[in-house]
Amino acid sequence: MNFHLLTIFPDMLKSYTDKGMLRIAQEKKLINIKYHDLRAQAVDKHGTVDSPPFGGGVGQVFRVEPIVKTLAKIRRKKNSKIVLLSAKGKTWNQSLAKKYSKLDQIIFVCPRYEGVDERVKQFIDDEISIGDYVLTGGDLGALVIMDSISRLIPGVLGKEQSFIDESHSTTGYLEYPQYTRPEIFKYKKKQYKVPEILLSGHHAEIEKWRKHQSSNLTKK
Repeated sequence: MNFHLLTIFPDMLKSYTDKGMLRIAQEKKLINIKYHDLRAQAVDKHGTVDSPPFGGGVGQVFRVEPIVKTLAKIRRKKNSKIVLLSAKGKTWNQSLAKKYSKLDQIIFVCPRYEGVDERVKQFIDDEISIGDYVLTGGDLGALVIMDSISRLIPGVLGKEQSFIDESHSTTGYLEYPQYTRPEIFKYKKKQYKVPEILLSGHHAEIEKWRKHQSSNLTKK
């Protein structure tokens, strides 16, 4: 999988993608991440990538030229998509993550300010939001989407079961509660215990308990 990130903060994104699972996936050459600084295609020597909106209004709008010029420099693969992060887009979910994990290349356009010039949308394939709230830019959204896709790529996680069992898995049920040591956690004169069934060693009963818990959590 090849990811491309169009941003004015490549170092900020790199500080996240160079850690944890994404770092390991890159080292294994299961994913490749490239960063494109939109200011490299600024409209003047001052690095300008935004301008006030025509017709008046609050804030600045990301200009079309830096984005389109940067996209033109990326060699696209056949099985690819250009994604604009936007509060107006369709909401990201696990079903979309599975669909996108089958692609060979994803190019993320991460705007700032008051969004992008509407003409940018003529050069993209999808417009996606990560939720019904507003962020200061699309960079965080791109990281969320990239993370959720990468973990579905075979070989990225240690075991296939790791993502099959987790919340929003293929079953449609939320993940059951998990516990680890200590068996009894004491805090402010109270004891917080692990459910006895998980300590019993009866795997069939444990599996039954987990399915029941998953069902109850999903119904809430």
